[in-house]
Amino acid sequence: MGEIAAEVAHELRNVLQVITANAYLARQDPEGAGPVIAKIERHARIAQSIVDDLLSLARGEASHAEPTLLAEMLVAARSEIQAGAASWEDVMTPFDLRVRAHPGLFTRLLHALYDNAILASAPRTPTITTRAWRDDGGVVIEVTDDGPGVPKELAPKIFDPLVTGRTGGTGLGLALARRIATAHGGEITLVPSRTGAVFRLRMPAER
Repeated sequence: MGEIAAEVAHELRNVLQVITANAYLARQDPEGAGPVIAKIERHARIAQSIVDDLLSLARGEASHAEPTLLAEMLVAARSEIQAGAASWEDVMTPFDLRVRAHPGLFTRLLHALYDNAILASAPRTPTITTRAWRDDGGVVIEVTDDGPGVPKELAPKIFDPLVTGRTGGTGLGLALARRIATAHGGEITLVPSRTGAVFRLRMPAER
């Protein structure tokens, strides 16, 4: 329960910062605050979905997964990321590839990988490539970035809670990603690479 609470706090922190900042802007210009209020409302809904998804994970509801279009979950995972924070490349074979997953939880997993790549690459804007294909009765998904990569001393424990190579990092995003993958009967690994970081997911295919 302590780990779940920490994961909820980590996921909610960025959303609450957006809400707080936009509430300040709304107070500065009440008459023109319509778009700002809409943004506050959208992020409040995101916060609610985060709580719902992580409570589902705590209750073991990932076992109620369903065949879900991967392309839709990629789009959903990026909807909470600031425009221009990364360049995106997707290579899926076939394009309408489906994964047996809980849509909300798997979106959180992908978001954690994307967020990790962006923060690790700051202040430069990374190119993040998502590749996916069928393999041995399942689906393989690789998320690759062109950032600095994972330090060798951290690689063996990068999925452990509270392990981070960034100043101010929580070390919970990748721990959450592993928890979600495992709950789906899948696995996530860090693949050695000369440049950047490569995370490989093996997930059950559509059944």
